[in-house]
Amino acid sequence: MDPIVEVVALLLGFLGWVMVGIALPNRYWKTSTVNGNVITTSTIYENLWMSCATDSTGVHDCREFPSLLALNGYIQASRALMIVSIVLGSFGIVAALVGIQCSKAAGENYVLKGRIAGMGGVMFLLQGLCTMISVSWYAFNITQEFFNPIYPGTKFEIGEGLYIGWCSAVLAIAGGACLTCSCKWGTEEKFPLPYQARGTVYSGPVPSRSVAASTYGRNAYV
Repeated sequence: MDPIVEVVALLLGFLGWVMVGIALPNRYWKTSTVNGNVITTSTIYENLWMSCATDSTGVHDCREFPSLLALNGYIQASRALMIVSIVLGSFGIVAALVGIQCSKAAGENYVLKGRIAGMGGVMFLLQGLCTMISVSWYAFNITQEFFNPIYPGTKFEIGEGLYIGWCSAVLAIAGGACLTCSCKWGTEEKFPLPYQARGTVYSGPVPSRSVAASTYGRNAYV
């Protein structure tokens, strides 16, 4: 395990987690501008929780979606995926902080620390995948309605909240991949072999003094 790679992976995962928290309440997931004269020009924008409108005078009017069950399925799924992404990122940060080498948690058992760090990397990967699926699914529906010539409703364009979500997903996936690949997944910890003196080591009972003396006497005149 390279400590520098682990720290960089942790920072990438943390930045991805922070950007998920920024993207989720962002109001500009999709925007639409209704052009008219100076007074009637207005901008409509929505996110996962509410729909807002502002006119040329700067007056904002927002309303929350009244019913969860009345929402489109992709909005409900995007909500769930973004919340799961934040939860997974939180667990990933905690696991990475415990598992990296420069942390004093989990003692000196580097195999255990490596496994914990690897689990943190997996959490970051899942966080990035959930965020990517959520924002991509939402953007797909925006573009599908925009290019549909018979769609009767308001046509929106992709807002800044989706771009923040994509950046968050890329950072989380990159951090999770680095952390997972740099950790130690071995089954047992390897210790250095103890020092062994050179020479032949004999095993057996220690000879008595008389036997040793007689042996020496025979060998001295050979």
